[in-house]
Amino acid sequence: GPSGLVAGYYLANAGKRTVLFERKLSIGGGMWGGGMMFNEIVVQEDALHILDEMEVRYKNYEDNYYTSDSIETVACLTAKAVQAGLKIMNCISIEDVIMREDRITGLVLNWSPVEMAGLHIDPLSVRTGFVIDATGHATEVVKVVQKKVPGRLNTPTGLIEGERSMWADRAEVLTIENTDEVFPGLYVAGMAANATFGGPRMGPIFGGMLLSGEKAAKELIARLS
Repeated sequence: GPSGLVAGYYLANAGKRTVLFERKLSIGGGMWGGGMMFNEIVVQEDALHILDEMEVRYKNYEDNYYTSDSIETVACLTAKAVQAGLKIMNCISIEDVIMREDRITGLVLNWSPVEMAGLHIDPLSVRTGFVIDATGHATEVVKVVQKKVPGRLNTPTGLIEGERSMWADRAEVLTIENTDEVFPGLYVAGMAANATFGGPRMGPIFGGMLLSGEKAAKELIARLS
């Protein structure tokens, strides 16, 4: 989704070897459909600098909110990220993680068609310095860690808190605040951050997801440097 693309852009642009694994054929998550399939997204003023950097056109909507074309936004995010050096591999599913005593050190992957067909084919393993779970409501990587890796998540209960009901403006703030390292070697961003830490469901505003991806990337750039 958008938080993963933004994080990938900033990491790759900083010279870090970065790859984005996408389960589907297309990337960008739900942003393609805009708000309620109107092919238009709303972004608060705080996130406009990201649209500017990605060369996305926008217009004022009201007060501190702006709108942009959802198709153009995803296309620009994708193009800028790839041009910055982000490697995108689609039709890849996360099957498991690689663990050591103290942290996550990689991912176990398989082709999405293999997963869909239920075939018994050996997976691929990739070592990583860090992983960002930007899988949205599903929190797919965090769920694997919670189920199979010894230890506790960095949440109040040590488990996935689960997404709460909608509170749009509060969710925009918490999406950024909840963007954090939830387990050694594993960050959460975008809607996965709110679902992991128990934030409310978001409304049809996308700025929080863009800012979440930027925050995750900046923290990792500092740590990797």
